[in-house]
Amino acid sequence: MGFGSMSADMARVLMIAARCRLNILVSGGTGSGKTTLLNALSQYASEDERIVTIEDAAELKLLQPHVVRLETRAASTENTGAVSQRDLVINALRMRPDRIILGECRGSEAFEMLQAMNTGHDGSMSTLHANTPRDAMARVEAMVMMANLSLPLEAIRRTIVSAVNLVVQVNRLRDGSRKITSIAEVVGLEGDSVVMEEIFRFEAAETQQLEQVQGKFTTGGIMQRSELVKRAKFFGLEDELMAAFRGD
Repeated sequence: MGFGSMSADMARVLMIAARCRLNILVSGGTGSGKTTLLNALSQYASEDERIVTIEDAAELKLLQPHVVRLETRAASTENTGAVSQRDLVINALRMRPDRIILGECRGSEAFEMLQAMNTGHDGSMSTLHANTPRDAMARVEAMVMMANLSLPLEAIRRTIVSAVNLVVQVNRLRDGSRKITSIAEVVGLEGDSVVMEEIFRFEAAETQQLEQVQGKFTTGGIMQRSELVKRAKFFGLEDELMAAFRGD
């Protein structure tokens, strides 16, 4: 926040979303700060939760006492012994996790991750490469298709909509700064389209200085039927959430 990567109100909403166990996807390009943000969000998980992390290389630094760390393994010279992210997600479900945190979703493991989000592992999080929240939804669709499940597209979209609650878009701007440019909530499905409600966004100023990107963080408010509002009520955080949208 001190670097101008988000506003204080955005930080409060993300903290509440993590504490209320919403399923969160962090989307962005290479070097945009996805893993750093995922690490920050994971700190708001409760200390009595059992968390399973799945990564290629251990980058997440969780401070909770009940953390199980799983890492992928490349095949040996004999082309045996490989352990993929999909294998680890499937096995993680047998470890009674409260949350699963997947370092980066980039292939067929996306389907198992969505299944985990849909079957009582609320508060699960992951990152993926995409340029906008809507692109992130399309990318998840493509990754599920990589699992060769022959599922119809409508079934894949329904699974995504019921699993993912929040998409946080991070970008590295031309001046090298990293900002959260959008926080969008997945609302539902209308026809063939995934409906998303942007609750915060970064708006660049019309006149720009050469060396630094200027702009401001804005919000259009939040709907009362929002899943974030429902969860905040359940966890007793509704007043704090509404205060963040009012800028109190």
